Amino acid sequence: MSDDDLIAAARGAAANSYSPYSNFAVGAALLFADGSVVTGTNIENASYGLALCAETVAVSKAMADGARGGLVAVAVTGPGEMPITPCGRCRQVLNELAQLGGTDPAILCVGPDEVRRTTLAALLPEAFGPASLV
Repeated sequence: MSDDDLIAAARGAAANSYSPYSNFAVGAALLFADGSVVTGTNIENASYGLALCAETVAVSKAMADGARGGLVAVAVTGPGEMPITPCGRCRQVLNELAQLGGTDPAILCVGPDEVRRTTLAALLPEAFGPASLV
C-alpha cells in the first residue's frame, strides 16, 4: 500500500469523527505487515476527559480483532494548518502495539499540503513498554 492510500484511509476515517465540542476531526489509519488496514477517528464526550483519540480507537479495534504486533505504518490527519502528530497518550498506545511485534512504524503526520514522515521511536524515544516490565 502506498503512503497516499494510507493517508486516504485516514482522511476517510476523519469523515466519521464525532467531535461536536472541538470541531477538530482526526482520522488515523494503521497499516500492518500482512497488508491489512485498520482505521479510527476521534470520539468526543461531553465529559471532555472521556474523549478518545483516533489512534487509540484504531489500536483498540485492531487489538480487539487479535492484532498483536505487525504494525508498520500509521497515518494521522486532521483539519489544522500544519501536519498533525499523535499526542503523547497515542504515542504510548501505538508503542505498546509496535513493541509486541518488535517494529518501529513509520508515522505519517498529515497536513493539508504537507506530509511529515518520521518514526515512532523518534516521537517517543526511550519508550516504556512491555519489555520494561520484565
